[in-house]
Amino acid sequence: MSESKADISIEALRLGDRREFARLVDVYSGPLFRLALKMLGNAPDAEDALQNTFIKAFQHVDKFEGRSSLSTWLYRIASNEALMLLRKRRPETNFSDVTPEVEDDQNLDPVQFTDWCCLPEEEYLSAEGRIAMDRAVEHLPETLRIVFVLRDLEDLSIQETSQVLGLSETAVKTRLLRARLRLREELSSYYGDRLNRRSKE
Repeated sequence: MSESKADISIEALRLGDRREFARLVDVYSGPLFRLALKMLGNAPDAEDALQNTFIKAFQHVDKFEGRSSLSTWLYRIASNEALMLLRKRRPETNFSDVTPEVEDDQNLDPVQFTDWCCLPEEEYLSAEGRIAMDRAVEHLPETLRIVFVLRDLEDLSIQETSQVLGLSETAVKTRLLRARLRLREELSSYYGDRLNRRSKE
């Protein structure tokens, strides 16, 4: 989301302008809720993360130094709130910037690929296709899912994703590649079935 479209005044936020803060909530509620929902998998937790995000943003906006964009700063807060909930669920999961050799997800090379070239575009854009994609994203390990959601679904850059998660850009690229390979493998089964069905028609 471009800052020019949002046109949120940081100075007004720092001065405690509640109308400006309401605009901030209105502009960013959608993308931040989607992020939390994709990370957490259920709406109640996502709503809690979203509410906590805006509370903390309001409390700490005076500390926002502008080194990153406002949206990156908000994504960082929202990601941290979602990660705290994930850590409560799975305290053994490590979200820190570790090398690929010692990450939880080691055997990630896909074993099944389907050539989707013969499927018409409407197959990818259908409601059923989107549901299949959402389900595949939910099946990603948390360490990969958050990177995929930020970079490919919310369209943050590699640098912004790195800043949000406190990861190196190399770690972001590695995890993004692994997430995409995992998704392609899982969706190969779905689209393989679709191809077989169409070939029999």
